[in-house]
Amino acid sequence: MNYALILQDKISQNLEVIGIIGLGYVGLPLAVGFAKAGLQVIGFDKSTDKVNKINQGDNYIKDIRDAVLREVVDSIKLTATADFTRIKECDALLICVPTPLDKFRKPEMSYIESACKTIGQHMKAGTFISLESTTYPTTTEELMLPIIEKTSGLKSEVDFWLAYSPERVDPGNVTFHTKNTPKVLGAISKEGLEIGEKIYSKAIDKLHLVSSTKVAEMVKILENTYRLVNISLINELALLSGKMGIDIWEVIEAAKTKPFGFQAFYPGIGIGGHCIPLDPFYLEHIAKKYDFDLSMIHAAGHINMRMPNYMTNKITSALNSHKKSIMGSKILFLGVAYKPNIDDERESPALKIMGEVAKKGGVVTYHDPYIPGIKTENRTFQSVILNKEALNEADYIVITTNHENFDIDFITGNSKLIVDLRNVTKEKSEKIYKL
Repeated sequence: MNYALILQDKISQNLEVIGIIGLGYVGLPLAVGFAKAGLQVIGFDKSTDKVNKINQGDNYIKDIRDAVLREVVDSIKLTATADFTRIKECDALLICVPTPLDKFRKPEMSYIESACKTIGQHMKAGTFISLESTTYPTTTEELMLPIIEKTSGLKSEVDFWLAYSPERVDPGNVTFHTKNTPKVLGAISKEGLEIGEKIYSKAIDKLHLVSSTKVAEMVKILENTYRLVNISLINELALLSGKMGIDIWEVIEAAKTKPFGFQAFYPGIGIGGHCIPLDPFYLEHIAKKYDFDLSMIHAAGHINMRMPNYMTNKITSALNSHKKSIMGSKILFLGVAYKPNIDDERESPALKIMGEVAKKGGVVTYHDPYIPGIKTENRTFQSVILNKEALNEADYIVITTNHENFDIDFITGNSKLIVDLRNVTKEKSEKIYKL
């Protein structure tokens, strides 16, 4: 039986059923995009809370408009389920599961492995499968393919097709979203690439096809490692500039005047989110198999890892300069999201700094309008109300995330001391310390 012809016939008639495994920041927008395109979409997630919310039209991803989610749910184009046996109903399966690091900073592939085993147990012949999760090159061919073939008893590129298409989600970006962000796609076979292109093009405006899954996997690593290396570079220069009495922000503004050969990156407390802090360790993992030393990327990754410690020392030094000890001082952190204007604290360096300050005896509180509660390694915090009383009571204010809705004039006018780690305070004052 020619499963490729059967699937392509379904695709030509818009009859293919799309399954999305993992309904988080990547999976749910993708599911909504395909449903808006008129396709039947089944979203799979182990969290019954997420499943119930989706089926009730209750949105938990801010990058999706509430009305759009309700529309595709009410029209029964999108349904969510924790019943993974329904995978057999799907003609295409897009895997959007987490890929964190374990405690030894090695890729934690159990989520992908589990998804592949589940797919193999329930899929039907003639299914297109694509991984969207961040991972290291060779994952699709050397990890996923053997698991699915063994579990299903089907043969890759005959009974099913494997592809890799890295997610490019940028939470909080009001200009670029899932549909209008160009998407890279690589597949194991030419036939799989053709099928993937026809499926993805229904929900994505522009696709860029590459010659293999390994190339597509390396694209994702390159995009984020590029940012890691440059941000780590500017962070290290910021630390040196501080010791030399040089304003790094003024340096960057001057360098930006060059119309070619320079792109501005800005220093900060470290790099958060799922991708950039983790990607160098994914790349190191595969490089070791090829006996290759990624010395520059290794250094950049470890500079980023050390930044929260440097920031904790900055807070300690600022307190000491005012004859205060971190022990017993009331320190209010403003912002714990890993970037401005989003409700995502994954890998946020602010959490590490708060945890370190608390360990040193600081009385830590925080305010973040997007994140009502967080947990560090050793304790749980709830966001406090940001008012005049909270600012006055704090011995020190630490600005860790530059949310646009922070009233900086109000904050500076009612604070005793401020450590501004995001360069949001423009005035020069003895009570303000900058990175």
